[in-house]
Amino acid sequence: MSFRTTATDYVEDVSPGSGALPPRAWYASSDATSLSLNGSWRFRLSATVDAEDDSFAAEGYDAGDWAEVSVPGHWVLQGHGSPIYTNHLYPFPVDPPRVPTENPTGDHVRTFDLPSEWPSDGGAVLRFDGVESCARVWLNGTDIGEFKGSRLPHEFAVGHLLKPSGNVLAVRVHQWSAGSYLEDQDQWWLPGIFRDVTLLHRPAGSALDFFVHASYDHLAGEGTLRVDSDVDGRVLVPALDIDVATGEPVTVPVRPWTAETPRLYDGELVTEGERVPLRIGFRTVALEDGLIKVNGRAILFKGVNRHEWHPEKGRALDLETMREDVLLMKRHNINAVRTSHYPPHPAFLDLCDEYGLWVIDECDLETHGFTEQAWRDNPVDDDRWTPALLDRTARMVERDKNHPSVVIWSLGNEAGTGRGLTAMAEWIRGRDTSRLIHYEGDIDCRDTDMYSRMYADHAEVERIGRGLDGGGLKRRELPFILCEFGHAMGNGPGGIADYQHLFEAYDRVQGGFIWEWIDHGIKDERYTFAYGGDFGEELHDGNFVCDGLVFPDRTPSPGLVEYKKVIEPVRIDGDGPAGTVRVRNAYDFADLAELAFEWSYQVDGETVETGALSVPALAPGESAEVKLPTPPVDGRGAETQWTVRAVLAADTAWGPRGHQVAWVQLPLNDGALTQVARSDGPVPGEQVITLGPAAFDARTGALRTIGGVDVTGLRLDVWRAPTDNDNGAPWQPDARYGLLWRKLGLHRMRHRLDAVELGDDALTVRTRVAPAAWEVGLRTVYRWTSDGTRLRLTVSVSPEGDWTLPLPRLGIRLGLASPADRVKWFGGGPGEGYPDTKSASMVGRWESTVDELQTPYVRPQENGARADVRWAEIGGLRVEGDPCFWFTARRWTTEQLDAAEHLTDLAPGDTVWVNLDHGQQGIGSQSCGPGALPQYQLRATPAEFSFVFSEIHD
Repeated sequence: MSFRTTATDYVEDVSPGSGALPPRAWYASSDATSLSLNGSWRFRLSATVDAEDDSFAAEGYDAGDWAEVSVPGHWVLQGHGSPIYTNHLYPFPVDPPRVPTENPTGDHVRTFDLPSEWPSDGGAVLRFDGVESCARVWLNGTDIGEFKGSRLPHEFAVGHLLKPSGNVLAVRVHQWSAGSYLEDQDQWWLPGIFRDVTLLHRPAGSALDFFVHASYDHLAGEGTLRVDSDVDGRVLVPALDIDVATGEPVTVPVRPWTAETPRLYDGELVTEGERVPLRIGFRTVALEDGLIKVNGRAILFKGVNRHEWHPEKGRALDLETMREDVLLMKRHNINAVRTSHYPPHPAFLDLCDEYGLWVIDECDLETHGFTEQAWRDNPVDDDRWTPALLDRTARMVERDKNHPSVVIWSLGNEAGTGRGLTAMAEWIRGRDTSRLIHYEGDIDCRDTDMYSRMYADHAEVERIGRGLDGGGLKRRELPFILCEFGHAMGNGPGGIADYQHLFEAYDRVQGGFIWEWIDHGIKDERYTFAYGGDFGEELHDGNFVCDGLVFPDRTPSPGLVEYKKVIEPVRIDGDGPAGTVRVRNAYDFADLAELAFEWSYQVDGETVETGALSVPALAPGESAEVKLPTPPVDGRGAETQWTVRAVLAADTAWGPRGHQVAWVQLPLNDGALTQVARSDGPVPGEQVITLGPAAFDARTGALRTIGGVDVTGLRLDVWRAPTDNDNGAPWQPDARYGLLWRKLGLHRMRHRLDAVELGDDALTVRTRVAPAAWEVGLRTVYRWTSDGTRLRLTVSVSPEGDWTLPLPRLGIRLGLASPADRVKWFGGGPGEGYPDTKSASMVGRWESTVDELQTPYVRPQENGARADVRWAEIGGLRVEGDPCFWFTARRWTTEQLDAAEHLTDLAPGDTVWVNLDHGQQGIGSQSCGPGALPQYQLRATPAEFSFVFSEIHD
């Protein structure tokens, strides 16, 4: 067989490809034989599309000296080239549909034998579940077609080409193609065959495409099932005594499917040549009374946007990783997923069906980079591209149409507006009337069934909830969702509890989806996890790719713990002194029968007794008031509180017995403040001033020791290593506080000593703290007193000048020499908390190491503060606050944390630096959303706060 140089025009052709079979429903298995072609493939990388001819596809070609790559996989994560991260800029010149000559092209070859049990009759289909971005395929030397649409399946009829052994499958994959213009999602550009490759036997009379229609009548309690099939057959559902012909409807009493009660019925589609398992969930999705309803009830999305990601394998996810995602979501009270910004691996949707998650299934479409030219030449408003758009739409809908979890189709993301989107919406409505349509960019809701926005601030959401948002009449009559909010980049997001309050206050506002699920850090020995720019990209968007609720290794971040608390499906409050608890069922469908309730009683943070609390199995929306027992001990003179928890009463599919679903703490009595009688006065010396257990520098008044504990560098401090949300987004220049703080010089404050005064009962040090080059300052007075064993510091701060910016923080910092390792505290925990991110901070007694106090954000930044601390013990020192304070301890200075770009930049020192903060600026989510709300901003106003220090004697 002779071969010619392969024509490459298909790479820049706007059509979706050629040779592929029509899209159809995806199913994982049937009784027909199949063969996975995953595994090790031979691989050759070329710099351009035409650097090599297609002779490698011929039978007998020797690729034995080629490299090997794993399929599914991305070649740039296996030592061949490098990944590229951009948020929305195309990493190539925008000249649609042309792409660069420098176009990395990966030739893949796999030789395989048919298994001995492979039937000799019937046909066969070769299925690719995902290839980025364009592929051409040969089997046994025959060119069978090419395709685009990276995150969508493509099948080819190949039965006539197969032989019992020595089959040669050759796939040429191009990183860039015309399809790349439609795939400008905020993620890494990662070429390769990254989803499964499977050979499917197609017996005579086997199932082709089929559509499971399973609606639910909530008034009658009945479901109606009809399975339309391209091949006649029968539908069997034993649990419902169903045995009907395809195309024939049957109505029976059923339990419906919801995300809270994901009841699935096992069935089969039986045709002449194949038996296909079915998992049927009965539910009806409708737009009624201006609301998104399922089974007659409005639902509230408590969702996340989910990119597919693994820190070593990129978007090549295995089933257990997908299951881990779903279980983590369920255990953190998440009930919905938007598949940003493409259909996920179909097995993920199987898991959503099984465990229960609402899904907005999004088409593999984004043309965000065209914003740089005011959407000129945008493919979605160019008729030449419409066939490709419709192909992507059909491949999503046909593949995923039988999943009850999918309740909304999304046309794509950030692709502007245009005729192509209208054509997509019209096609969907002609094919599937059982679901609603979403597209955030459709501001007038011409093609969509809901009004969707990204990052609208709290005030705008409230206006929308009240119907005061303007827009056309149609839009004002539609439900509203925030398809993206709470940008979870670095430390944060803040303010989500305030959003949730609005979601629950206004029926029209039906919740939202946090951006996003996981940090896309790439495991890298140099940095722990790498982000944009770490691979020498010409254009990149830095760590904007790390904006998830879980870290790259899927460890939950404090943001996920906060979100779990904010979206609890059981609302518990009450009156501690009165001993009453009010419980409200905030589920949309489930009662509380699967939950058990427990109380515990704490005295000064220690639990002294626990017990069960009897709560009825409330229906959705119902409430009950329950009486707590008599307090088990007399807590006068101590801080006492009740803690009430809702936990799983028994093991479930997604969580173990005792898993905490919701909780509240109800205070009874406040603890008494620590009193320090001024019995000792300062004693001057030539080098040292002594006061009670402490020694001070005689010249500067600086604290040197407390008993046997050495202290260094105690002073007022306002700087924190700016968070990603502090630094904000470029389109909000007036509120990028991290940059503005740095411009003002808050990271390099100067401390002027004005006076050291020795009184009869106090040592007073007067200072002024101010940045160079500006006239603003903080007049700061340190007043020290002692009762002989304890030392009290009162700090008074008076701002001078015109402080227009909030402060990052306000408190004191000090250094302790090692071994300051173990930390104990009474206050909020176990994790970090800030003014607008401390809903999940539970007051109690906690213990940790200094290292465990750190939160390992991929780009280092302010982290690890414990909120509402009454007292803390570290390095032989006990610190008590008046009032409560934020506590932070690190083995590096704030300046070192600020300078670090990666976790590996942080080298522990011999000193532990402790921050005792009177105030912290809120976090917000201004890396791509609104900043901290006014009530969480730390304004420069007069302040006074105190700390009591004492040495701990073991």
